[in-house]
Amino acid sequence: MNDRPKVDNRVNVAVVGCGYWGPNLIRDFAQIPDARLYAICDLDADRLAPYAGRYPEARLERDLNLLLQDPALDALVIATAAPSHYRLVSQALAAGKHVYVEKPMTLMVEHAEALAQESEEQDRILMVGHLLEYHPAVDYIKQYIDRGEIGDLLYIYTHRLNLGKIRRDESALWSLAPHDISVVGYLIGETPLQVSAVGQSYLQEGVEDLVFVYLHYSGNRVAHIHVSWLDPHKIRKITVVGSKKMIVFDDMEASEKIRIYDKGFDVATAKFVSEEESIRIRNGDILIPHISSAEPLLQECAQFIRAIQTGVSPRSDARDGLRVVQVLAAAEHSLKNGGHPVTLTPR
Repeated sequence: MNDRPKVDNRVNVAVVGCGYWGPNLIRDFAQIPDARLYAICDLDADRLAPYAGRYPEARLERDLNLLLQDPALDALVIATAAPSHYRLVSQALAAGKHVYVEKPMTLMVEHAEALAQESEEQDRILMVGHLLEYHPAVDYIKQYIDRGEIGDLLYIYTHRLNLGKIRRDESALWSLAPHDISVVGYLIGETPLQVSAVGQSYLQEGVEDLVFVYLHYSGNRVAHIHVSWLDPHKIRKITVVGSKKMIVFDDMEASEKIRIYDKGFDVATAKFVSEEESIRIRNGDILIPHISSAEPLLQECAQFIRAIQTGVSPRSDARDGLRVVQVLAAAEHSLKNGGHPVTLTPR
């Protein structure tokens, strides 16, 4: 098919990869008024074939190089396997295209650094698919923390558990933990100072099915992340503990996704109190706020388009993607060395 000239101000987007997550991205970019689903690309012709009827205006292409040479194409959305991310993102940036890439951004810190630098040099948007950063519930928690309503943020712990989907080319750490690492980083607003991780491989040698990650931040704040695809329960839960209040986000709940607990400890400041009276447990009300039902993926895709149109860096930009890869790489190093803590160097 010949290249088509650009006829309006919509952002022309091509989605690369029609596998596990690609169909969701194709569906959502096709819904955004300021975007045009310009092309769908996959090496497998059988995967492409069904889209001819669903999106007749989209170009179906098996050769990515032909798309990259098309001056009418503005942006590439990469939903391929993680080992291909560095090569494909680098090619797209070199061709002058804006890029959205699924998590993790890359599998090596050096590659993530190179892409972040290349996107700045090319003056192109590079956004990473850290989906939960765009969840309305996570937005609510972030605003609640930033207003100081939980008091001092003390610690966060997360559970991401299920029975399957088991992968052969990446561990539960690289497959599942990017979600929680990105959310914790977004809520705290920092890169951890130190990372440690332990886990076990039960089904395939060298591919951890179960991983526990411990993150140590400034101010004695900590986070604990538990991921597994070998668990009888499907759990997607984040707990934030503050000095005044505590928040639980349960993504498996249909409607009441957030509960805010007015619980904590009151420390007496008077000089003449007994040791028993100096610290008192406080049990208050439980608040269940209304949370928007907006689809996180659609919000994320829309922010990518806005970033291209306005030049304003998206929430999960290249530096956010680099931070997550840095934590993953440190956790991987710790995992392979018996849980030995790894100190992170600011980048």
